[in-house]
Amino acid sequence: MKRYKLNKVYLFITLGILLIEICIAAFLTEGFIRHTFGDFLVVILVYSAIRTFVETNPIYIAIIVLGFAFAIEFLQLFNLLDHLKLRDNKIATIILGSTFHISDLIAYTLGTVIILSIDLKTTLWTP
Repeated sequence: MKRYKLNKVYLFITLGILLIEICIAAFLTEGFIRHTFGDFLVVILVYSAIRTFVETNPIYIAIIVLGFAFAIEFLQLFNLLDHLKLRDNKIATIILGSTFHISDLIAYTLGTVIILSIDLKTTLWTP
């Protein structure tokens, strides 16, 4: 059962990770943190953003977030930015990504598993 309720803990987690992601996008152009750790964090950001407002089984949210991340990554394989004529749009390139990498799928999976594990082991969610 879904309930909509503000979760202040996840709100602060979301805002904190959003700030980190903005700093990564603004100040780093290459390297592990930009290309891999940023992908790891982005699924945690999306998961936390959903958990800020939706109170439901965390496994459902994790599956949705991971599926969304994989969908975006596979759309990169088919040159989504070119089809949308957004290849030169820096914000679209940052948000949607520009190239497909298996390592991104691994980072998304690890990020989702980590946040789900933390969520299930803490008192942030009670069935």
